Amino acid sequence: MDHDILSAERLADPSPYFAEMRANCPVHWNEQYRAWFVYRYDDVVTALRDPVFSSDRVRPVYNERLSDEQRQARKATYDVIQHWMVFLDQPDHTRIRKLVMPAFTPKAVAAMRPQVEKVVADAVGAIAQPGDFDLVHDLAYPIPAVVIAELMGVPAQDRELFKQWSDEIVVLIFGAKSTSDRHERAQRALTELTEYLRSHISRLRKQPDDNLISRILESREQDPPLTDDEVISTCALLIFGGHETTTNMIANGMRAFLRNPSQWELLKNDPGMARSAVEEVLRFDGPAKMAMRRLVQDVELRGSQMRAGDTVYLVQASANRDPAVFDNPDTFDITRAPNRHVGFGFGLHHCLGNFLARLEGHLAFEALAKKCPDLEIADSAQHWHPTLISRGMTSFPVINR
Repeated sequence: MDHDILSAERLADPSPYFAEMRANCPVHWNEQYRAWFVYRYDDVVTALRDPVFSSDRVRPVYNERLSDEQRQARKATYDVIQHWMVFLDQPDHTRIRKLVMPAFTPKAVAAMRPQVEKVVADAVGAIAQPGDFDLVHDLAYPIPAVVIAELMGVPAQDRELFKQWSDEIVVLIFGAKSTSDRHERAQRALTELTEYLRSHISRLRKQPDDNLISRILESREQDPPLTDDEVISTCALLIFGGHETTTNMIANGMRAFLRNPSQWELLKNDPGMARSAVEEVLRFDGPAKMAMRRLVQDVELRGSQMRAGDTVYLVQASANRDPAVFDNPDTFDITRAPNRHVGFGFGLHHCLGNFLARLEGHLAFEALAKKCPDLEIADSAQHWHPTLISRGMTSFPVINR
């Protein structure tokens, strides 16, 4: 059997392949990707909470698997992403996360609601007239990009720069194995982003403002403080992660609605269902296909002997369609309750910005149901980012009747 997860057919719809693997080979060594793939809900959740499945996967690869020449060539990339909390275990993960977590608590996000409502209203208002538009570029991207820019205290008008950099970074961070020049492209983008942030942070040191970067800089007085490199890297992660996942969630969600007209009618008749709709989007076709981990000791899982140092992909998109947990898992149903999806991960590395992403998503779906009730898909052949870890479209042409 062909196990190319990045084939055009499986990029468009990975669920049939995931269903077959979940049923017949739930723990699978994929020779093409030189990694284990775990497909069942219970196994994915267990692994996400088990420190043996380590998030510290950048440092070992850089130090142990690359030649001296490769390390030198990729040093600029490593210098940035080695400090990303998503690639760290305890205690460094918690040390960095606790400094930015106050900005993303339910209380903090609730206080941001009027600001997010305005951003959503402006974005939806710009595309509400009849005509064609790209739902990714014209709506799903601007909403979280403007919100995170305002939160971080960087100019919202620079969001096109963030989009350009993000599109280059995503091919490396989210595993576009088939993209041969992904390292060079991502390194250029990361270098430009960090230089941008270095200049911005320098200004905020001299003239602090009411934004997250200023608060991070103030936190450097705590013990132990973040280093300069950790501050810059953390800000780069927040800008990248602060819009990429939410963009994909909004676009994937609208694709699910427009391919399931009965659910779109349900939302139009009761826009208040947008909250539960977000949860079903995260389950049915969420922005995260899988999470990557590295084993720090030998593990046996469903009879498979997994060795320390092995790479493991925990396939959230498969877990979220597991019939042992979800009734009619291949049906998009915004009334589904309970909905124990793992779309935002689970455990220590549960998505830091999940409350903000949920708010942005439900306000976007609610506004579109009210202002653009007659949306249609313009081109049935969507184009997807060729990545293992994330699931998102490069564009999504729609028509507003």
